[in-house]
Formats: sequence, structure tokens, C-alpha cells
Amino acid sequence: MHAWLCENPVGVDALTWKELPTPQPQAGQVLIQIQAASLNFPDLLIVQNKYQMKPDLPFVPGSEYAGVVQALGEGVTHLKVGQAVACLSGTGGFATHALAPAKLCMPLPAGFPAVDAAAFIMIYATSHHALIDRAQLKAGETVLVLGAAGGVGTSAIQIAKAAGARVIAAASTDEKCTLCKSIGADEVINYTTQNMREALKTLTGGKGPDVIYDPVGGDYAEPAFRSIAWRGRYLVVGFAAGPIPALPFNLALLKGASIVGVFWGDFAQREPQANAAMMAQLAQWYAQGKIKPVIDRTMPMNELKAAFAHMGSRGVMGKLVMVN
Repeated sequence: MHAWLCENPVGVDALTWKELPTPQPQAGQVLIQIQAASLNFPDLLIVQNKYQMKPDLPFVPGSEYAGVVQALGEGVTHLKVGQAVACLSGTGGFATHALAPAKLCMPLPAGFPAVDAAAFIMIYATSHHALIDRAQLKAGETVLVLGAAGGVGTSAIQIAKAAGARVIAAASTDEKCTLCKSIGADEVINYTTQNMREALKTLTGGKGPDVIYDPVGGDYAEPAFRSIAWRGRYLVVGFAAGPIPALPFNLALLKGASIVGVFWGDFAQREPQANAAMMAQLAQWYAQGKIKPVIDRTMPMNELKAAFAHMGSRGVMGKLVMVN
């Protein structure tokens, strides 16, 4: 097998594409022949030693991937050799093969392509947990999605629409705004050229959005929160812009608003039954055509460094997927 090995977590440039022995699964594990693996923001942080999970060295990055089961470890009974699966295990995906905990493997129904499957679990689980569980989004409410053309942003647009909400998508270019409209956004704001607070005031008749979905952080968090509706819910999803914003607490008081943390990974660990039910609904929505990952492009697995460079350029719309 071949894999991108992180032996020194100082950044992408230190990764090396190496030939390694193909491992055999231990109890509770499966060996997966990887067909596709997607890039997520944590994949960059983990090779920079900036992520909350710090795996033992050396490790193979790549949190999310899809492929075919090649071998089963002892005690694995719910999967079989030759079965197509998707997995989000945190590491191992940027390779030709990976050992994965069987309990983290999602069996794929027929007609679920590996590229879509590799770009599915993290973004849709995060957005569903955020909007449906944490925000308790109701049909007819208005959702503002920041960073709306990215992976989690595009999934948030689709899930909010599936829940019957009105969606305002905010992105940094006209091209990204056009993409957001094409996947269901009702209104768009280019926050590079428009005043976001004024635009939100106009688009909501002065009421403001009921729910704000923020995977970006940085400079747009405070103006967005100042625009939130009475009893609004501000979803803290991530900090793709880098800086972690400090919101004045008096704003939450004045708006009767909630600042709601979203940590899907811990939710999945602490509430596995609720998470399994959520994933079943997401798979059903995919089959019904309500949700589908937006794929910016696919690239060969051995071009991972170029893919990271493209992701760092902020030009990605949807997800980047590496393929073997």
C-alpha cells in the first residue's frame, strides 16, 4: 500500500508519499481499499499540530474516506468483504488502504458513489446536528449561512431547505453566491462587496435571521450576531477564518439570543443512538435527492499537497476529493 505519512507535524510540506506494508485488521477492525478521500479543515490543522486530537507519530492524515472492505477483524459481523462503506475515523484516509474501526463504518446503499460518500459524513452530520438538534430549526424560519460556498456551508443550505427554512447564504465572491443560489439558497450576500448588516436588514424586513450558522468566525461574527432576530440562535460551528471571535455578552441579553456550541464529534460519541438515527435520515435524504455533496473537483491521491494548496487559496466551492 501507499500512504501520505506525517512524521513531523509542522505542516503539509513535511508529508511524504511512502510505500508501507499492508496491515491486517485486528479485532473490531476492517481493512478498506480506499477509492476516495475528502479534504476537511481539520485535516490541515492535524498536520500542523493545531487540532484538538493529536495522534501518535507517525500517522496517516485523512479523516474521511470511502471504499471497499477487503478483510474483517475478529468479531466484525455487521460488515462483509466486498461491501462499500464510508468512514470518518479521524486519520488514515490519504492512502490506498486503511484500517478502520468497524463501528465507524457506514454501509453504503447501491448507487451511492464513492466520491459523494467520501464527502458526506462530516459536513452533513455537522450541519444536521447544528440546525435540527442544536438550533431546533422550524419550517418558515430564516437561516443565515456564513461561508456558505464551503463544504459545511453547502450542506447547511441543503439541510435548512429540507427542513422548510428560508436561507440567506453569505459568501465572498459573486461566483460563490451563484453556486449557493443553484443549490437552493433563497437570497445571497457577497460580504466582500456588500454591507452585511444592511443587507440582512433589507432581506429580513428588519427582523434579522432566526438562526445563524457560522463555520468561519473572524471578523464577520460580531456584525452577524448584531443582526440576529429576537430569540435567535447563533451556531458556533468552527473558525475557518483563523481568529476566534469574542462576542460581547450584552448582545445576547439585548436580543434574548442564544450562543450555541456545535461539536458533532462529541455528540456522536456521547449519544450514539441519536447519531445513528440522524445518519439514517441523512442517507434517506440523499436517496431522495434532497441533499448531495457539492464537489469542487477530484484530484489523484498522490497530488495531495497541490490539493491542500488549492484549499488554502479559499477558492474551493464545496469539497475537494482525492481519488485512487
